[in-house]
Amino acid sequence: MTIELTTKDGHVTITNEVIATVAGGAAIECYGIVGMASKNQLKDGIAEILRKENFSKGVVVTQQEDEISIDMYIIVSYGTKISEIAHNVQSQVKYTLDKTLGLPIKAVNIYIQGVRVQAD
Repeated sequence: MTIELTTKDGHVTITNEVIATVAGGAAIECYGIVGMASKNQLKDGIAEILRKENFSKGVVVTQQEDEISIDMYIIVSYGTKISEIAHNVQSQVKYTLDKTLGLPIKAVNIYIQGVRVQAD
């Protein structure tokens, strides 16, 4: 699916992959996030961290009429408060998508796929 915008200067099409990449980039900047995990990659209880170019695999964008919902699959750092990290990611992603793409977001759903110990 795509989002079609018409401005005074012309027509803009934004794909869900672009939305997912921007959302993944915003999430990875938050404190306590180790990385993004693929929605379908949970094997043997171990989630693999995605690289920057694959952020869209860890983000699912759904559209219903004019409402956009985002599901994010993340890996958090051990020893952090998971509920606080999830709240920060939700706020950051909503803010970034609104400011960068001008898209209002209905919901950002966070799915914790794993906890990792950070090596210093």
